[in-house]
Amino acid sequence: MVIHVVQPGDSLYRIAREHQVPLPLLIAQNELREPYRLTPGQTVVVPQPTQTHTVRQGETLTGIAAQYNTTVLALLQNNPQLGGSDRIRAGQLLVISYGPKLGTFAVNGYAYPSIDQQVLRKTLPYLTYLSVFSYGFDSLGRLLPQNAEAITRIARQYGVRPLLVLTTLGEDGQFSSTRAQQLLRDATARSALIENLAQTLAAQGFAGVDIDFEYIPAEDAAAYADFVRAVRARLEPMGYTVMVALAPKTSAGQPGLLYEAHDYAALGAAADDVLLMTYEWGYALSEPMAVAPIDKVEQVVRFAVSQIPPDKIFLGMPNYGYDWTLPYIKGQSRARSLGNVQATEQAVQVGAPIRFDTVAQSPHYNYWRERAEHEVWFEDARSVQAKLLLAGEYQLRGVSIWNIMRYFPQLWLVLNQLYNIEKLS
Repeated sequence: MVIHVVQPGDSLYRIAREHQVPLPLLIAQNELREPYRLTPGQTVVVPQPTQTHTVRQGETLTGIAAQYNTTVLALLQNNPQLGGSDRIRAGQLLVISYGPKLGTFAVNGYAYPSIDQQVLRKTLPYLTYLSVFSYGFDSLGRLLPQNAEAITRIARQYGVRPLLVLTTLGEDGQFSSTRAQQLLRDATARSALIENLAQTLAAQGFAGVDIDFEYIPAEDAAAYADFVRAVRARLEPMGYTVMVALAPKTSAGQPGLLYEAHDYAALGAAADDVLLMTYEWGYALSEPMAVAPIDKVEQVVRFAVSQIPPDKIFLGMPNYGYDWTLPYIKGQSRARSLGNVQATEQAVQVGAPIRFDTVAQSPHYNYWRERAEHEVWFEDARSVQAKLLLAGEYQLRGVSIWNIMRYFPQLWLVLNQLYNIEKLS
C-alpha cells in the first residue's frame, strides 16, 4: 500500500501511472466522487494487490473465492466497491489478495440503529464487534425501549458480534451523573438492570454489552467497578462479552468529573476488554486543533498499558472532523462537525491546499466563506495509519471506531492492507 499525497499538477491518471495501478481500481477503491478534481495535500490510497481477477460471464463470488482458496468475506474486504454484496459483473476487476500483513486486529465500530443499511453492509466486513448506541435505563433498573433486532441480524450475517451499549444518557442526550449515582447506590436497581440486560441480549440477538458510563462522581469509582464485575459474573457463563469504555486518562489521579471514577486497573480487571475514548481533544467548543493528536493519544496508551494488559485494550479512533469559524472566541464559538470525506471534498471545492501537522499527525486547512475565515481539522489516510501503527506498536487488541455512520473509504483501505481482521463465531 502507498499513501500518495497529491502535489500541485497531479492527476489521478498520473498517480495511477506512477504506481502502476489500474486507474478504474484507484477511483473505485478511494470512492472519489469527482475523481478529476484534486487539491494539493489530499491523500489517495494506492492499492498494491499481489493477485487480481477479472470476472468472466457466469462467475459468482463464491466460485471465485473457492478458485483462489479464499473466502467471500475476504473478497468483500479487498473490494469495497462491492458494497458488502456478492453481486458481480463480467469484466469487473477484483482484488484477490494483498501481501503480508502486520498481524491481526479486532475492530469495533459504533453505530446507531438508524444507520443507512448500505453503509452498514459495506462496513461490516471490516468489523469484529458492532456497538449499537445506545440503551438507557430508569431508576428501577428497567432498560428504556429500543429495538435493534434488524441491525444485530445483519451484523451476524457478516460474522460480526453485536454489542448493546449501556449508557446513562437522558432524554436530553446528555450523560447523567445523577442517574449513574442512583443506580450504583441502589442494590435492587442494579440487580434488576443486570437481569434485564441478560433478557434483552438474548431477545435481540446481542453477543454482549459495552458499558459506557461517563461523568460519574469520584466517590463512586469502586461501586462502578463492582457493577461492571457483577455484569460480567452474570453474563460470562452465558457466553456474552463485557466491554467498558474508558475516558482518556494519562495518570491514575487525573482530576475532572470525566476521569476520576474511571479506575483503569479496576475496570480493566472487571471487564473482558476496554475501549479507550482517545478523541475529542479538538471538539465543538474547543479552540481549533486535531480531534485525536497522536502525541496526546500515545500518552493515554502509555498509561493504559501500565494498568491493563495490552491484549484487552481497543484504541479509540475518530471518524469525523470539525470546521471552526475564526476568530475563535472561548465560550461562544461552536465548531461544525463534518465527515472526513466531506472535509476533503470541501477542500477541493474551495481550492484549499491541505496541510499536515507532523506532531499531531493530522491534516488541516483554512478557507474563506462569506468574509469569514474557517479552520478545519479532520482525518485522512496518514492520520489513520499513524493510529493503527501506534496500536500495533503497543500490541493492543485492536481499534474502536467512533462512529461508522458515515463511510470513510480510506479508513478501511488502510486498515485492511495493514492488518487481518479478527472474526468470531
